[in-house]
Formats: sequence, structure tokens, C-alpha cells
Amino acid sequence: MTAFSLEPAQLAWCAELRALAAERLRPLAEKGEPGRVNRGLVAELGRLGLVGRLFGAGALDLCLMRESLAQACTEAETALALQGLGAHPVHAHGTAAQRARWLPGVTDGTAVAAFALTEPGAGSDAAALALTAHPDGPGRWRLSGEKCWISNAPEADFYTVFARTTLGAGARGVTAFLLPADRPGLTGHGLDMLSPHPIGALGFDGVPVTADDVLGEVDRGFRVAMGTLNLFRPSVGAFAVGMAQAALDATLGHTARRDAFGGKLRDLQAVSHQVAEMALRTEAARLMVYAAATAYDAGDGDVPRRSAMAKLLATETAQYVVDTAVQLHGARALRRGHLLEHLYREVRAPRVYEGASEVQRGIIAKELYARQEAR
Repeated sequence: MTAFSLEPAQLAWCAELRALAAERLRPLAEKGEPGRVNRGLVAELGRLGLVGRLFGAGALDLCLMRESLAQACTEAETALALQGLGAHPVHAHGTAAQRARWLPGVTDGTAVAAFALTEPGAGSDAAALALTAHPDGPGRWRLSGEKCWISNAPEADFYTVFARTTLGAGARGVTAFLLPADRPGLTGHGLDMLSPHPIGALGFDGVPVTADDVLGEVDRGFRVAMGTLNLFRPSVGAFAVGMAQAALDATLGHTARRDAFGGKLRDLQAVSHQVAEMALRTEAARLMVYAAATAYDAGDGDVPRRSAMAKLLATETAQYVVDTAVQLHGARALRRGHLLEHLYREVRAPRVYEGASEVQRGIIAKELYARQEAR
């Protein structure tokens, strides 16, 4: 199999996921409260075996899951992705005891995970973390500071938290901790955001942690974060491709039905050429996402560049496609509850989180120059 084609079994699985999302997940999503964790939806993802598949699947499988779910139910896609993002460091770097305590609950949908990296003053510059782990005896620390714009906060059951254990060491002085939500000194509140997903801020007032809470090694937590992001970045692109495809499908239907100027909208060259451009960009983004995911699964050393390219192209493409779809639908697409109104609010955030578009360009350029110097 090349990076640019899927096997019949994979295509059938994607179709099955789209059907499950429309028939079983979307009704649960519609019952959820905007800005709150939808535990009924998370539990159903667990019952369907989708969360468990996150930990046994490769990057391409993850991309296919996210793209397929996003076409029919963005809330289900995001709930699944957040479970994976928050729990993947535990799966990849946790001790046997840490994995045994948390992963079964994540897998069956009864435990909600969160990835707590971003801070008010350290968003895309993840190496500038200010949340500090103050020494409190051998193998013990107390966390003091803030995290902000954390998905599933403050309702998650546990957090993968990144804190500075060595001052002045940049990326080399960060440690990853597995932190249960009931730890003393940990507080939080929700944030009212453009998208409907649960996002909040966390406060750490001398929160106690020990060596038993460390994920990986002390002062090596930045590798935990970047390893997780390198896996998930192409799948953020897959989420974007799914939204772009949903917008394109809606536009094809609308322009084929809508009467205008004595014919159908699709008969206007200005419209049909825009639709063609939407399709062209969506397919190009999809192929780059699949290529990046396949490279990750193959252990290609060029993963950071490919992952950055996939996320960048796909998220920027989805923004264009959804915006164009809104324009071609007219005022109806601006009405609350319309699919495109929903997608318009959804599509903006992926260009910011898990590394903004500007950061992805920086990664791409850095990798290109490093390869040139290595020759």
C-alpha cells in the first residue's frame, strides 16, 4: 500500500464510522451542554471500542477515525481525540501501575483525560513553561502556577501536566506528571469559547506530586509532549479534512438544488469553479495527511516536518473550504443550528491549538535547513 491509497477494508471501516457517528453518536452529542464534558458521549465511544482502538492503532488509523467521525459529528470526533491526547502519554510512558489505574477507565469511557500543556504566557512556545515544580524533599515536588485553554478542564478525572523542574533549562527542564483531579490545591474553571467543546483553566496552589506521578523521566517531559504532538498533529489535519469534506458535501447539495438567475447555482461558472477549488484543496490536504501518518507508522525520520506540513495545510484548507461554503449558502448558513454555522465555529481553533500555523511553518523551515546542513 502506498501513502496515497486505502485498502477496501479501510474504506469500508470509514463508511461504518460515518454511519455510527450519524446514527448513534450525533443524537448523544445533541443532548450535551456546550462547554461541558459530555460523559454520555464519551461512554458510548468506549462501548463502541473506539477509545480502546486509539492505543493499538497507528497514526493512519487515528487519522481515518478522526476524519470519518468529523464528517458526521464533530463533537464525537473531538471527544475521542481528547481522550487519546490526554491518555497517550500514560500509555506510552506510564508505569505499569499508572497504566493499570487509568487506561481501563479511559478505554471504557468512564474516565476523562486531559492534556495540560498550554499556559497564559506559554502557548505555542511550549518550552517557556512557567508552572513550577518546587522541590519538597527527595522525589517530591509542589506545583505552583496556571494552565489555560486546557480541553476537558476542569471536569477531567486526571491530567497529563507539564511543569518546570529545572529553572533556566528551557525544554530540557520540563517534567510530565500524571495528576488525578482530586489532588489538593488543584482548582479550575470553565472558559466560554467560540467552539462548543469543554475548555478551561487550572490553578495549582502547592499541588503535591511525587516520583510515582512522573511520566517518563524527570526533566525529560518535553520529549513526552513532543512525541504526543507528533502523533496527533497529522490527525488534527484529518479532523480538518473531515470538516472540509462535510462543508463540500453540503455545498454540492445546496448548489445543485438552489434556483438562481434562471437556473441552478451550479450552472454559474463562478460557483462551479469555487466548488472545484474546494474539492481540489480538500483532496490535496487529505493526501498530505495520509502521507504524514504513513511516514509516522513507518518510523520515518522526517516525521516532524511531515506532521507539521499535514496540520498546516489541512487546517488552513478547512478554513478556506468552510468559509467558501458559507458564502455560497448565503444567509441561511449564518443561522444558529445550521451545519455550516457549526463548522464555522469549529474550524477556527485547529489553526491555533497543538502548534499554531506560524509554529508549523517554523518547524518546517527548521527541518529543511537541518537536512541541508547534514548533507
